[in-house]
Amino acid sequence: MRTRTTRTTVRSFAVVASVSFLLTGCSGGGGETTSADTTATTAAAPAAGESAAPAVRGDEDLIIWAEPPRVEYIQKIADVFAEENGITVGVQGIVNPRQEFITANSAGNGPDVIAGAHDWIGQLVQNGAVDPLQLSPDDLAGYSETAVDASTYESQLYALPYMVESVALYCNTEYAPDTYASIEDVVAAGQPAVDAGTLDLPLILQQGELGDAYHMQPLFTSAGGYIFGRDAEGNYDPTDLGLNKPESIAAAEKIASLGETGADTIRRSISSDNYLSLFTEGRAACMVSGPWALPDVQEALGENYSIQPVPGFAGMQPAQPFMGSQGFMVASSGENKAFAQEFVANGVNNEEAMQILFEASNQPPAMVSVREGVTDEDVLTFATAADQGAPMPALPAMAEVFAPLGQAWSAIVGGADPTETMNQTSETISQAIAGQ
Repeated sequence: MRTRTTRTTVRSFAVVASVSFLLTGCSGGGGETTSADTTATTAAAPAAGESAAPAVRGDEDLIIWAEPPRVEYIQKIADVFAEENGITVGVQGIVNPRQEFITANSAGNGPDVIAGAHDWIGQLVQNGAVDPLQLSPDDLAGYSETAVDASTYESQLYALPYMVESVALYCNTEYAPDTYASIEDVVAAGQPAVDAGTLDLPLILQQGELGDAYHMQPLFTSAGGYIFGRDAEGNYDPTDLGLNKPESIAAAEKIASLGETGADTIRRSISSDNYLSLFTEGRAACMVSGPWALPDVQEALGENYSIQPVPGFAGMQPAQPFMGSQGFMVASSGENKAFAQEFVANGVNNEEAMQILFEASNQPPAMVSVREGVTDEDVLTFATAADQGAPMPALPAMAEVFAPLGQAWSAIVGGADPTETMNQTSETISQAIAGQ
C-alpha cells in the first residue's frame, strides 16, 4: 500500500483501433456569446444507418474545433482570450474533428484553430489544412522535448502541445510490490502466484486475434526493432521501413519467446475486451496500459497498485512506447488567421493557460513548469513514461502500418516464424505505402 496526493482522477480513455483515443466526459452547453463568453456546440453522433451532418463553422470571431470531451476545459482558456482581446470565441465539439476539419477547411467554412492529436499532423499537412506556427525555439524551451518533437513535422512546428500520454506498467502490489528493471523481472515477480494457481498470468500485454502494434511497441523497441527510421534532421523517414531489418527480426524473435509457444506470457486470448477486467479482478500481477485504465484500477485495487514506465528486456535498450501529444493547430483557410496565431502563440502559450488546462483535464502537462507543481504521482509517472517514449510517427504512411503489423504480432505470438512473418509484413506495408 502507498500514500499519494490525488486531486482528481485521470479522465477515462478507451482505445479504438489500437491508437485512436476517445475521452469520456461532457462538453459544455450552448448559448449566445459576449466578448467574455464562448459557445460550445457539439455535433451529435449519428443514429444507426444515418450519416452525421457536416460540421458547420459558428458565427464567432474566432472558432476552435475539438473533440467534444475537450470542449469544457478548452473553453476556460478561450474565455480568457476572448475577454482580453474584446472578441467572441466559439469552441465547438466535433465528433470526428480530423476528417470534418479537412473537408470544411477545403471548403472555406472550417475553424480558425483545431485542437487535436499530434499524429493527425501528417495528414493535415498533406491536405494543406494547417499552417506552421510562428514560434521561436525560445518560445518552446519550456516544453517537454518529446512533446515538441511530436508536434514537429518535416522540421516545422505545427502544434503547440499542452498534454502528453503513453502506456506504462501497472502492478498489483499484492503480487508485484517492487519497481522492476526489466520485463523479465516483471514476469518473475508474478510467476510464483501463477504456479500456485492464484493468478492466470504474471503480465497482461493485450494483443487479441488481430494483434495490437500499439501495445507491443515498448518491447519491440527495447529489443532493437523499429518501424520508421529518422533522417539527418530527425524527421521520420517513410522510405526507411525497418520491419525486415536484422534488428527488427531479432526483436520479433525475442517477443516470440514470450508468446504461446515460448513462455506463454503474451497470449492472443488477451484483447481490448478483457485485459482490464483480468487485471482489476486480481487475475494478473501486472499489465501494460495507459491513463484510460486508471479510474478502473483505482476503484478495484484502492491504493494497492503501482505504476512505472514499461521496462525493457534485460540487457537490451530501454523500452520506447509510442507517446502522444495533444496540441493546438492553426487552420490554413481560417477566416481569422491573425487571431488564430495570436491565440496559439500568446493565448495558450503561457503558464497560466497551461495550468488551467491541466487542472481541468488532469492530464500530464507538456509545459515543464506546470509539471513541476503536480503532486499526483500517477500523472507524473505517465509524464515520465511519455518523455521516455518516442512520438508516434505522424506520417500518412502510418495508416498502412497498424493493421498488418498487428496481425504479424498476433501470428508471432501464436507461433509463426518471426523472420518469415516480418519479411512478409514489410512487403505488404511497403506495397501499400507505394500505392498511397
